[in-house]
Amino acid sequence: MKKVLILTYYWPPAGGSGVQRWLKFVKYFRNFGIEPVIYTVQNPSYPIVDNSLEKDIPKEIEVLKQPIFEPNNVLNFFGKKKTESAGFLNSNPTFFGRIIQYIRANYFIPDARKFWIHPSVKYLKKYLLVNKIDTIITTGPPHSVHLIGLKLKKELNCKWIADFRDPWTEIDYFHQLPLTKKAKEKHFLLETEVLKKADKVLVVGDTMKINFSKINNNVVTITNGYDSEFEDEKVALDSNFTLTHIGLMNADRNPKMLWEAISELVTENRGFAKDFKLKLIGKVDVTVIAGIDKFELQENVELINYVSHNKVIEYQKKSQALLLIVNNVPSAKGIITGKIFEYLIAKRPILAIAPTNGDLASILRKTNAGTVIAFEDKVMLKQKILDLYSQYKKRELKVNSKNIEQYHRKQLTKKVSELIYQLSE
Repeated sequence: MKKVLILTYYWPPAGGSGVQRWLKFVKYFRNFGIEPVIYTVQNPSYPIVDNSLEKDIPKEIEVLKQPIFEPNNVLNFFGKKKTESAGFLNSNPTFFGRIIQYIRANYFIPDARKFWIHPSVKYLKKYLLVNKIDTIITTGPPHSVHLIGLKLKKELNCKWIADFRDPWTEIDYFHQLPLTKKAKEKHFLLETEVLKKADKVLVVGDTMKINFSKINNNVVTITNGYDSEFEDEKVALDSNFTLTHIGLMNADRNPKMLWEAISELVTENRGFAKDFKLKLIGKVDVTVIAGIDKFELQENVELINYVSHNKVIEYQKKSQALLLIVNNVPSAKGIITGKIFEYLIAKRPILAIAPTNGDLASILRKTNAGTVIAFEDKVMLKQKILDLYSQYKKRELKVNSKNIEQYHRKQLTKKVSELIYQLSE
């Protein structure tokens, strides 16, 4: 039995995608001879809470907690608006909002959880000296967690795996941060040091692996995945021609081309206008709502706030088709949204707006689960929606996906477990 210490900011009752990856690994670790110990925050500030995820925590698992000082709680008080943006950056900040973004970007590096680093290192050094841990694992963002691992590696020379659920300097919003030249340099230096010092680096996609492998040749792709508990549930499909998007839709993910395409289809096809319903489940940016209003799509769009993970799965399986949108940013090719894997087990056709040569497109091709439309290809987007609608009217709308078993959380946990055993040999 190998024992690992997992450092993560996000842990149930945290909701959203950030908590899923390591919660599911921990759920299955004992099947492969791994005993996990969790280190997380005592007083977190989670934007989303989902108590239903607590059922996946194994019984009698050791969970260590230490308090954190979160300056965001203070900064947000001064910069808060009645209309909040979805995502890290407000697309239309107030004057005070711009000041707060500048402070956050340049004085809290790598992020506002930096004040957790020093007390965590102090606490965990004592813990590691009296408890046998074979490997420590850090998962980010927030990337401050990786700096805890870096310091422990330097001081105790422990085996260390750094897991990147998202990139650091290549993350979708990095180019939007109001960073000074000095701040940018610090980010790149810290990222490089983490990559160089880690014994292994885990990433969620091959584009990130290619980029990180220039610094560390021990980079391994372990994608996110789906869990089997929902795999065989039968749910009656929606009577309308529903296209459902689940998750955050921020300004970078605002599909302006989609609003234009739907508007034209609604105008050109009366039957489509009557049957079509776009469901947006989760937090959406004000620019998204503005786009819907601009094209007068209120009758065909339903906004649904955050719902529990169990309810999300139900919505996915009921939908006639599923919508997936990648942020239209310089790093778009390497973005793989976590929801793609649960979309796969819903076994409904997936319509994605993303780079046609990106990591996401590769997964959809390998699984035959859907179609990818390029960001500016409105003609192809309209045609594909009409194709799906035609199949819906004939009651023939279905997908013949394949090879999705490789993304089962248990199979992915097996791969991580093998890496842990290799590292401790």
